[in-house]
Amino acid sequence: MSGVSIDLNADLGEGFGRWTLTDDERLLSVVTSANVACGFHAGDAVTMRRVCELAAERGVRIGAQVSYRDLAGFGRRAMDVPPAELAAEVAYQIGALEVFARAAGSRVAYVKPHGALYNRVVRDAEQAAAVVDGVLLAGGALPVLGLPGSRLHEAAERAGLPVVAEAFGDRAYRADGSLLPRGQEGAVVHDPDAVVERSVRLVRAGTVAAHCGTAVAVRARSLCLHGDTPGAVELARRVRAGLESAGVTVGAFA
Repeated sequence: MSGVSIDLNADLGEGFGRWTLTDDERLLSVVTSANVACGFHAGDAVTMRRVCELAAERGVRIGAQVSYRDLAGFGRRAMDVPPAELAAEVAYQIGALEVFARAAGSRVAYVKPHGALYNRVVRDAEQAAAVVDGVLLAGGALPVLGLPGSRLHEAAERAGLPVVAEAFGDRAYRADGSLLPRGQEGAVVHDPDAVVERSVRLVRAGTVAAHCGTAVAVRARSLCLHGDTPGAVELARRVRAGLESAGVTVGAFA
């Protein structure tokens, strides 16, 4: 099979004030799209500005990683937010990042939910519609990055927004194609060789072995490389090298 291409995205800017979590500068030498925290689960104005400048210098696409308002829980705690409020908060986050992206000579090129919101909009049609309303409120037909077959993508398509399917080389899948919750054993794949092998298989064959052992079809245009795991930079480099060795072209979708 020839002509296979994939975008590599990573969650970046996930610090706050004096605390840093992701090695933004080195990861930006590997990925082609940067999901930048917009201040609700992590990130602040200075961090957003710095990451946007670094991304623009390297030609990396800038994406708004929107979240529930949950700094203490890193956006990974389940929350019930009224749809109108969630839509406004999504638009607020996109708008904040757009200021710094444009100042750096770039723009916000897509939107991706984070953490609990990401998982919620896989199945919750109301919350998914609220996220899409927030994207529309922010202006522009921004692509929405998320899990294939999610309620989020259904809502985005109805609204006329482009959708981009995402896969994860370092996360365990359930047989239905959803991600195994982080609280369950084996939810995160730590072995670098396994992550590389799974990533190549996801991109080349469009399948991944579920946690139960069955093969799951996952057709994606972007592969997520988590930036908050130990050794994230070296793992990202190995994944990219493995993909390119397998004949995969690595390039941004947006």
